Amino acid sequence: MKKIVLLGLVACLSAAPVVAEDLSSRVEASRAAIKGFVGNLGGELKVALKKGGPLEAIKVCNSKAMGISKMHSEKNGWHIGRTSLKPRNFANTPDAWERSVLEQFEARKAAGERLMKMEHYEVVTQDEKRLFRYMKAIPTAEKPCLVCHGSRIAPAIAEALDKRYPQDQARGYQAGDIRGAFTITQPM
Repeated sequence: MKKIVLLGLVACLSAAPVVAEDLSSRVEASRAAIKGFVGNLGGELKVALKKGGPLEAIKVCNSKAMGISKMHSEKNGWHIGRTSLKPRNFANTPDAWERSVLEQFEARKAAGERLMKMEHYEVVTQDEKRLFRYMKAIPTAEKPCLVCHGSRIAPAIAEALDKRYPQDQARGYQAGDIRGAFTITQPM
């Protein structure tokens, strides 16, 4: 009996570094996936801004952002997206876990933590499945973010946003606010 317990203890102890290593690799893979997502969406937005300014960028966000998210999700076999306490697109409304993390991000920001590196990850059990969940804060930059997300939005831009996003809550931000977060769910 003692031998079985000892073998079980050895197995648990030897598995611990693998779990830590697994989480570390998942975090790095999540960061890389977000970098790819941001690169694709940011590239599309830069082209749109040069082509037709903010009105063209709104079209890109509306027509391409979800497709880019889906492409990266399928590529990695995960769910990759964006969420916010004040979503523009109702489909990006946070679930309970994401809402909790976003609220923690706000508290961390209030305590003085820098937004550029703010992230959170953990293993959770949901519907009897173990999942790795990761979020990275999206800071609000003065330009170009505030053109569409600030408190002084030009009438033509506000009209275009209202047309495409009738339930839009993503306005009134200031530079340095947390706009939302990238969110990843990986099966374990």
